[in-house]
Amino acid sequence: MSTARFIKCVTVGDGAVGKTCMLISYTSNTFPTDYVPTVFDNFSANVVVDGSTVNLGLWDTAGQEDYNRLRPLSYRGADVFLLAFSLISKASYENVYKKWIPELRHYAPNIPVVLVGTKLGATAITTSQGEELKKIIGAVSYIECSSKTNRM
Repeated sequence: MSTARFIKCVTVGDGAVGKTCMLISYTSNTFPTDYVPTVFDNFSANVVVDGSTVNLGLWDTAGQEDYNRLRPLSYRGADVFLLAFSLISKASYENVYKKWIPELRHYAPNIPVVLVGTKLGATAITTSQGEELKKIIGAVSYIECSSKTNRM
């Protein structure tokens, strides 16, 4: 019997962009209605990739400035980062390259980044802007999602 492969996936991004909702929606198919700022939380999901089971460890981090010194402790051993911004927040979009990419490149320089635009539906940021940002920061992929409607 083979052991499932483990992937550590760490989510980062500004506070209130929907990181926790995205993880809860993905792992439990429910959408939380109340906003409670995350300090640190972990979720887990088993997924099948090419016929093999992968245990996806989803690490939820705090985006608030108060946690700038603690947050990088969760980066150790990361296999991939989900860098989230809200499609309805220009500030969170700009912080991808002003704050988050410099932080990730400093603490985890060679770990791939998937750029995620959250809150799909009522958007201020276009898909083409997201794709352009993906190129600028060197992300491996760009996706848009709605945790509320389970839409990608």
